[in-house]
Amino acid sequence: MSQREYQVGDQVFVIYRNPHTANVANIQQAEIVEHPEQPGDVALFLHESYHLLSEDDAVYPTFEEAEQMYNKIFDYEQYN
Repeated sequence: MSQREYQVGDQVFVIYRNPHTANVANIQQAEIVEHPEQPGDVALFLHESYHLLSEDDAVYPTFEEAEQMYNKIFDYEQYN
């Protein structure tokens, strides 16, 4: 999904790396919400906080798509 396809209220799935343990990642459900400081823009609401969206975020419209990419990324990393 490109950033301009997000709509407030969309439920999405994010591949989220633990900021304290770089080799740990999970698929988390999140919501697209109105940006609290920039009306008319959107943000990702994850773990009870707002995250600015960027083009390189791993955000997917379904759990299945997120899981497929997660497996592709981490199976590749496992063997390199």
